[in-house]
Amino acid sequence: MILQEYVNPAQSKFVMESDSNGKNLYMKGICIQGDIKNANERVYPVNEISTAVKTLNEQIQQGYSVLGEADHPDDLKINIDRVSHMITEMYMDGSNGIGKLKIIETPMGKIIKTMLESNVKLGVSSRGSGNVNESNGAVSEFEIVTIDIVSQPSGPNCYPKPIYEGAMNMRDSKFLMEALKDSNQTRSVQKYVQKEIMNLIKELKL
Repeated sequence: MILQEYVNPAQSKFVMESDSNGKNLYMKGICIQGDIKNANERVYPVNEISTAVKTLNEQIQQGYSVLGEADHPDDLKINIDRVSHMITEMYMDGSNGIGKLKIIETPMGKIIKTMLESNVKLGVSSRGSGNVNESNGAVSEFEIVTIDIVSQPSGPNCYPKPIYEGAMNMRDSKFLMEALKDSNQTRSVQKYVQKEIMNLIKELKL
């Protein structure tokens, strides 16, 4: 049985962040929740999610490209012309499966990026296979194929604004520290560097 699940931005607590060249965009947050009945009347036991997440993350670590689409297709096939992102990481946090999605420069990826940058609230949906107990909705033998980005998530929570994060990477912070230690820098440059370091510290606390 094909299983498709949705999580809204309120549940996922998405963080959008730019990489070192300022061009790549990521979405990171809860992709699937365990031990809770969702809008599709299904319950994913934590042990089922944990096993599926571990398997998917092993594929990623082995170099396999786990691609996701903008919106759900009707089957488990990954349609190249619909790909908008790739999953770069998945892990468990309590009863939740956390994923990191890299928006890529495909036609659909550009649409997703434009929507996110326009503050459109998008959710995520797991796509996989498994068996569903008709009496209680419990899912067994669950396998995650991918995580898709969707426009109408079925999660029960509200829709707070996503968090945009532009924290500097380690190379940038090292450069600032070296610049601050340089006694030849002018007072104005030193003030600028000090200000940027304080901004970095504040962003790292998010």
